Amino acid sequence: MLKSTLTPIFSTFPAKPRYRKLMCRAISGNFNPIQTVRQNAAPNIFTTPQLPPTSVYIHLPFCRKRCHYCDFPVVALGSNSPAQTNDNEDDPRISNYIQLLCREINASRVSFESHSPLETVFFGGGTPSLVPPRLVSSILDLLKGKFGVTSDAEISMEMDPGTFDVKKMQEFMELGVNRVSLGVQAFQEQLLKACGRAHGVDEVNEAIEIMKSCGVENWSLDLISSLPNQTPQMWEESLKLTIEAQPNHVSVYDLQVEQGTKFGTLYTPGEFPLPTDVQSADFYRMASRMLSGAGYNHYEISSYCQDGFECKHNFTYWKNKPFYGFGLGSASYVRGMRFSRPKKMGGYINFVRGLENGKVDYTGNTNINVGDLASDIVMLSLRTAAGLNLKSFRCAFGYSVVASLCEAYKAFIESGHVLCLNEQRRVVTADEFNSSLNEDGIGQGLAYIRLSDPDGFLLSNELISIAFGVIAP
Repeated sequence: MLKSTLTPIFSTFPAKPRYRKLMCRAISGNFNPIQTVRQNAAPNIFTTPQLPPTSVYIHLPFCRKRCHYCDFPVVALGSNSPAQTNDNEDDPRISNYIQLLCREINASRVSFESHSPLETVFFGGGTPSLVPPRLVSSILDLLKGKFGVTSDAEISMEMDPGTFDVKKMQEFMELGVNRVSLGVQAFQEQLLKACGRAHGVDEVNEAIEIMKSCGVENWSLDLISSLPNQTPQMWEESLKLTIEAQPNHVSVYDLQVEQGTKFGTLYTPGEFPLPTDVQSADFYRMASRMLSGAGYNHYEISSYCQDGFECKHNFTYWKNKPFYGFGLGSASYVRGMRFSRPKKMGGYINFVRGLENGKVDYTGNTNINVGDLASDIVMLSLRTAAGLNLKSFRCAFGYSVVASLCEAYKAFIESGHVLCLNEQRRVVTADEFNSSLNEDGIGQGLAYIRLSDPDGFLLSNELISIAFGVIAP
């Protein structure tokens, strides 16, 4: 699952996608959108949420130990838990959970007359690479039988250094896993230990070598900035070694201290040994500068990739498309409704039983809240380099709300934190922007708005809140 405890600098996700919190955020029924949004919303804007999902997230919660910053629903197997090949094959905690997960998938109703096959499958956790390939295969077989999976589907798996060897990697690849998200987090031994990570630098280097020797053609490397006692020199070294490793994709997260975690009891955000907000912003700027300079496209607020290696699964979220989620603490977005499973194992067991007995129904409804939908589209679009398509947004929600949004951003257009682009994606000047704030200009001369990189992304919290104020004053 997306690292909910790690959030892009100053970015807003109203709850945990727990992506960063949107994923599990239920659409509220008491949202009061402004009249122009409700009256002018075009019927076709509701088409996408009502379509059958073509993406699925599978939560595999097992870890060797809980990291000090982690508040995910995880099951710690123990630091000495076997990590290589299939040594976890007979661990009842894993096998029993996989059986429960498969029961949930089997019992889930598919309330669509026709269903397109899955185009993306994402195994998140936890540390999914601790699960024996044989058990992962049973999940994939079930998904193929229930939903179908396209022959070119992106099948991603989060993996931690020290939890797989060459043989295990090859077995995962034979099952169809074709994208790996490698949780490195740091290249300094002292930082890894301070975070409670179960791996060290030697295991990081070994894991990177396995990616290369096994011929993994699409892999991502995850890093965390703003860790306790992390210096600019350490962060620069981690970025430099990441670039030298040549992953196809890099995810850069800023530490968010969560209540209930070990870090939550030890540290206060903004106070030593954690960096100040200014220092965290400098870390973000350094990542943007170094990774962009190395040829990576900063396509989403926390994501960088080589050409053609965007994470297809995550684009399901950024484009506000429906998706299934299965497993402990996971969430679905089906027929316009976001629904979370229990985060405690006992609650999840009862949930699955209720699903099997017909006492649980989360198949969604056709009564989509217009204001929530508009807010989600703006928030998710502004996380990306593509930005918000003003023409589409105007067609969906009316000229008035788009004009109000543009007016609200005028000062940030002038300061360079928000960029407006024409249909050819050329950045328009502030003067051109001001002269085009009319019915003819918006959607034509003013075709897209996006946040600038890095300074606009650093103000994403404030800028997205302004948009929310326009939509629901």
